[in-house]
Amino acid sequence: MRGKLDGKVAIVTGGTSGMGKAIAALFAEEGASVVIGGRDKERGGAVVREMRSAGGQVEFVAGDIETYEANEQLVRTAVEAFGGVDVLVANAGILGLGSVTDVSLETWHTTIAANLHSVFYLLRLGIPEMQKREGGTVVINGSISAYKGFPNHAAYCASKGALLPLVKQVAIDYSPSIRINILCPGPVDTPLLWNSAQAFPKPEKAVFDAAEQILLKRLGTPRDVAKAALFLACSDSEWITGAALTIDGGIMA
Repeated sequence: MRGKLDGKVAIVTGGTSGMGKAIAALFAEEGASVVIGGRDKERGGAVVREMRSAGGQVEFVAGDIETYEANEQLVRTAVEAFGGVDVLVANAGILGLGSVTDVSLETWHTTIAANLHSVFYLLRLGIPEMQKREGGTVVINGSISAYKGFPNHAAYCASKGALLPLVKQVAIDYSPSIRINILCPGPVDTPLLWNSAQAFPKPEKAVFDAAEQILLKRLGTPRDVAKAALFLACSDSEWITGAALTIDGGIMA
């Protein structure tokens, strides 16, 4: 049985935990060769061993995604190990908690670099390689914070909000051969969600309240997001580009 990404080469940033790991694993299950980016070498090695034991073709590149050099190494590894690039998944990101009057300048700049500059770098380096193969797909992992403010998330909301017009602009410049879309997940049960809850007076209550506000009455799972990413990355979505897909169980309804 053919996979939906048979013969494709994908790069997934932030692929050692949470949504990124689930995306990388599902892409490998669907036949893609996957290059995973992450900061932690030990965790990256464990993920590679796990996915290879399941039959996946996977490589890991350690680095800080907010740097141009780390993105350059990801693309170089994809080309050298697997022959090119067909799919880019810009998933990595950080929270950078604080209001505009409380957040440190260092945290503000680091958050913008990790959540916005890193996407620009990956696109700048990855798109030319996709053009060599006459096209490809890009999936950005954004957030409902692009539409909705949250207490003490100034840098996070600003950086995720900036991705929406960037996706539309890139779609205009590189269609029809390259498609680009953005996922906007709501509360997904990952360490990032629990870290985000620390911005609230009662973190556990904040997560519980979020789950209660979801129409489908549960938090999202990394696999929920991975399946949506697969849809946008493969030919099932071949007439979709420049779009934002909200995947939040109905919390924004």
